[in-house]
Amino acid sequence: MMQKFQTFGPIYREKLGMYESVNIIDPEDAAILFKSEGRYPKRLMIPSWQAYRDFRNKAYGVLLKTGESWRHDRMILNKEAMSLKVIDNFVPLLNEVGEDFIKRVHMQIKKSGQGRWTADLTNELFRFALESVCNVLYGTRLGLLEDFIDPEAQRFIDAVTVMFHTTSPMLYLPPSLLRRINAKIWLDHVQAWDIIFMQADKCIQKIYRDLRLNQKSTGEYLGILPSLLVQDKLPIEDIKASVTEMMAGGVDTTSITLQWAMFELARAPSIQEQLRTEIITAETAAQGDLLKTLRSVPLVKATIKEAIRLHPVAVSVQRYTTQELILQNYFIPAKTLVQVGIYAMGRDPKYFVRPEQFNPERWLNDDPTHFRGLGFGFGPRQCLGRRIAELEMALFLIHILKNFKIETKRGVDIGTTFDLILVPDKPIYLTLWPLDSHP
Repeated sequence: MMQKFQTFGPIYREKLGMYESVNIIDPEDAAILFKSEGRYPKRLMIPSWQAYRDFRNKAYGVLLKTGESWRHDRMILNKEAMSLKVIDNFVPLLNEVGEDFIKRVHMQIKKSGQGRWTADLTNELFRFALESVCNVLYGTRLGLLEDFIDPEAQRFIDAVTVMFHTTSPMLYLPPSLLRRINAKIWLDHVQAWDIIFMQADKCIQKIYRDLRLNQKSTGEYLGILPSLLVQDKLPIEDIKASVTEMMAGGVDTTSITLQWAMFELARAPSIQEQLRTEIITAETAAQGDLLKTLRSVPLVKATIKEAIRLHPVAVSVQRYTTQELILQNYFIPAKTLVQVGIYAMGRDPKYFVRPEQFNPERWLNDDPTHFRGLGFGFGPRQCLGRRIAELEMALFLIHILKNFKIETKRGVDIGTTFDLILVPDKPIYLTLWPLDSHP
């Protein structure tokens, strides 16, 4: 997309596999697109996810729903996952997992016998992200940060990995054809989703059991799924479908972003120090109040934005136009798939000064940011798990930077490859040194 924008300018049309789209890069065009998306915005769907649900006769969640059904469910789920009134409830659940991850790193350092830990953290961060999101969604821990992982939990981890890996090819090969010929990729995809939904079933059964045993409310927040079950505003199958989608979409995305953020910080020790100073200052002023600390770390939040700018998990954000639009003096008919090239936008010097430079402060100064930070999408159809992800990543960076110095080998160039989401094209090896013993 970067090459095509350079060749054709800020708007071009292409056909790729089954999809014909108009691709745009200019933030002003993105603003026009999103501001005209209408009451029922429609994004590009994931064919294999739909095909699995049709095959197993399972309900669609909000990611896959459209029209009034989508809007009804989304309004209810927004109150549970996006509302400022509830997101503070996520902090203790996420913080608990963050603290356990720090203990795990200290344990790995001790085991190494070298006073530091050097590793490709892909699997560790995946486990951390899955443990975090499940604690918020289901109000339950899976024990993924232990040395010994329950075989069923490991099966669940493997299933999420397989589900993502098999989704990508089926963006371009019709799942109906693969199902008809019993292709291995389709069978693997179905088996992976079966395991994922079985895990959701187990969590629901456990929650029901716990709710029956504790009929008197203790006032303690138990997680998004228990809260939805108690309210009884959505059918159980619809709740399970949406929560399972959030879980599936919230693991690779946050773990990969954290990996990139740590890599960039390892290459920018001065920014690491700025962040530590901000965190310590905020904690001192907040006198141990974690919520107050989180409200006083703008550079930490800007670091996450900057990591997503340079390394978004998606190539583009898409919408089908609900009305005729004029973009760059071109007429775009209604019902056209329009893709905003957020990866290309984030690396274009027209929209970001020195785009190759990792500079979180660009989000805090006078640089224009209007429709330039679209990593989570925009509007009513933006990522439902956005607030969970932002809190999870901010807490993670606070814990890591308070405890460790992050380093990596100099001169190592890491590229990006596509596997449904954008991922590093080779392992990223990071070294974590305890601050009190770094040479």
